[in-house]
Amino acid sequence: MNSQPRTRAVKIGPVTVGGGAPVVVQSMTNTDTADVAGTVTQVEQLWRAGSELVRLTVNSLEAARAVPAIRAQLEARGCSVPLIGDFHFNGHKLLKEVPECGIALAKLRINPGNVGHGSADPFAQMIEFAARHDKAVRIGVNWGSLDQRLLARMMDENNARPQPLPNAEVMQEALLTSALESAQRAEVLGLAADRIILSCKLSVVQDLVRAYRELARRCDYALHLGLTEAGIGSKGIVASTAALAILLQEGIGDTIRVSLTPKPDEPRTLEVQVAQEILQTLGLRAFTPLVTACPGCGRTTSTVFQSLADQIQSWLREQMPIWRNRYPGVEAMSVAVMGCVVNGPGESKHANIGISLPGSNETPVAPVYEDGIKTVTLKGERIAEEFQARVEQYVKRTYG
Repeated sequence: MNSQPRTRAVKIGPVTVGGGAPVVVQSMTNTDTADVAGTVTQVEQLWRAGSELVRLTVNSLEAARAVPAIRAQLEARGCSVPLIGDFHFNGHKLLKEVPECGIALAKLRINPGNVGHGSADPFAQMIEFAARHDKAVRIGVNWGSLDQRLLARMMDENNARPQPLPNAEVMQEALLTSALESAQRAEVLGLAADRIILSCKLSVVQDLVRAYRELARRCDYALHLGLTEAGIGSKGIVASTAALAILLQEGIGDTIRVSLTPKPDEPRTLEVQVAQEILQTLGLRAFTPLVTACPGCGRTTSTVFQSLADQIQSWLREQMPIWRNRYPGVEAMSVAVMGCVVNGPGESKHANIGISLPGSNETPVAPVYEDGIKTVTLKGERIAEEFQARVEQYVKRTYG
């Protein structure tokens, strides 16, 4: 939790973003929103994985018309997660033609770089809709879709200086200006400051860090963090973690999304898991017990400890939907699965519950420690099953 409220609190349904509230995890579907059944299924999966807000693409009349049905079906399933509508180019037209779409959403996402210009003033129309229906708005500026009119104006002003700044600095300043001027205009149009969230997303870690530091210095709007187009696999995870960890450690950021490109058949929920683990590793929130496990070395030629660590971590995550309400505080429990006598007993003693498995040529026994005290020594072919049972007993006894 942020130690000092440095931003305004924004209510999005039952979720509070900013104002010192815990950093909120959000995600986005990649289904065709017009596919109601498919979208409902994915939203529910993301919600069950821990996404506290879920964003949908609203890019066509078919998608806009599907949103109320998606909301209704989610409610019927007991899923109350607030939905965010992601609008680009034609959002003002969709909200005018299908107002029930916007009413079913808890928040609108508008990119001032591609919302459109002209006498119709699409930005004003969308902001006025949000103000009329008391909807939160994220004004999200992206490096890849910066307002070209604003950039051209600022480039011309820079070129007229006696000593022009480097183009990269002007472009970054244009991003900040776009976000801040759009937010100020939204207030003039009637949207309260505590209904506005800003984002200024880039794809290069150091650029993102610089931009958000400056954004946080200049305003007290709630901030949405995310490295845009982070990438696939380990690259996307590492880049997102590097960027978000720096800013979160400085108290910057009120809600986060990890924008991973999923591999074929990879669950969309992975980005939720990564976001949770970033926050939990930084000590900002706790979502599920995390397993401490050694990396393995020449002392651990057996793969038993690797399999057990993976099995226990997966099992703990599966239990959390049940445990969360039944056993308050269990999400902060620490578990250790260690592979040999060097660090095994020590790490196991420091965890709430831990096991030290035998390494190569060590006695084939596995002591279990609970709150620093050895309680049992396991041996035989069913060590994994017996340890899992002891973890479950510990949870019931300690948090029940």
